[in-house]
Amino acid sequence: MSSTAQPPIPAIGDSPEQSPIEQELAVLLVNALNLEVKPEEIGPNDPLYGEGLGLDSIDILEVALEVSRRYGFQLRSDDERNQQIFQSLRTLATHVAQHRSAS
Repeated sequence: MSSTAQPPIPAIGDSPEQSPIEQELAVLLVNALNLEVKPEEIGPNDPLYGEGLGLDSIDILEVALEVSRRYGFQLRSDDERNQQIFQSLRTLATHVAQHRSAS
C-alpha cells in the first residue's frame, strides 16, 4: 500500500478562482459602480465593504438594487444579515444562488 499523501481537496467555495455566478456578480459590480478594476481582478474572498474593494454604504445599496433587478428577489436594507451577505463576492454569490433557485 502506497503511503503517498494526496493534497487536500478544497471544500466547495474555498477556491481562489471565481465561480460562474461570482463572475456574473463581479461584472455586475464593475458595471453598476463604474469601478476601475476588471471583474476577474476581484478575489472571491476579498472584502467588498471598506478595505478590499472599498465599497461604501451607497455602493452596497446600488449593488442590492441591481441584484434585485437581475435575479428577481429583494435585498432589503433593514436585513440584519447584510453585513454577512456583502462580506465578499463569494458570500454575495452564495446568497444570490440560494434565493434565485428558490424562486
